[in-house]
Amino acid sequence: MVEAGKARLHVQVQGSGRPVVVLEAGIAASSLSWALVQSEIARFTCVMSYDRAGFGWSGEAPFRNRGGAAADDLALLLHNTGLPAPFILVGHSFGGLIVRIFQQRYPELVAGLVLVDPVVRAEWREMTPERAAMLARGVRLSRRGALLAKLGIVRAGLNALIGGSQRFPQLLARASAGGASSVATRFVKQVQMLPPELWPAIAGHWSEARSFQAMAANLEGLPASVAEVDEALPMRDIPVTVISAGKGNPEHAREAALSARGQLISAPEFGHWIQLDAPQLVVEAVRSMVTDY
Repeated sequence: MVEAGKARLHVQVQGSGRPVVVLEAGIAASSLSWALVQSEIARFTCVMSYDRAGFGWSGEAPFRNRGGAAADDLALLLHNTGLPAPFILVGHSFGGLIVRIFQQRYPELVAGLVLVDPVVRAEWREMTPERAAMLARGVRLSRRGALLAKLGIVRAGLNALIGGSQRFPQLLARASAGGASSVATRFVKQVQMLPPELWPAIAGHWSEARSFQAMAANLEGLPASVAEVDEALPMRDIPVTVISAGKGNPEHAREAALSARGQLISAPEFGHWIQLDAPQLVVEAVRSMVTDY
């Protein structure tokens, strides 16, 4: 547990060597989302994962729902760990947004970026009514999840999942959260990709209302977080790898092209959670960047 701002954050460091790799999780994920990747990266360099305030084993912090605040917390966290800069930052989804803000605010600390199916900022800068409705629904369901966690309903569903029941958690979602059934189904599939020994920790984290409250805050602040990236500011001449899942997005190619040393890796056969679907793809992208450092 390391002090960072007004919260104590959980940090896990493995391996040795330089440059140090830092793993930044998605909008509602913890360090556990990197479980299939971190141990492999640790075979060839030092790698750190951590939990942002409100998630995983980390403590809560005053209301902070901006990517910029998370980037500032990360800078302080890295300083307090004493790990040597510069760092290769690996960000998944919303984590990709955080590391881009970090790269702009602290360029001297960045040796490279690996963006794993990052948030497409253009979709949130000028939201369509459909996008706005989807975001509002996500915030609403997150707050409903916090209430269900307080009532112990989430714990019951997750314990049933750990016990081998796949039907009960889905029925529970339909009965108690309406349209959240599809979200619950995806969550179940993602959890099942991780080693079973991690399931009790995941259940413990999401049985706490604070996890849902942190997710609601991050979703609510997503448009403002996107606006914190200076789109007119070109990247320095640093290596940038963007891994684009599914059908891909033209914005991912444009992101990679912002650096003279940028490259796009298309992964059409895999879904958004590439680090779970194809962890070796992420590991090899990091290995290549470490080797070229």
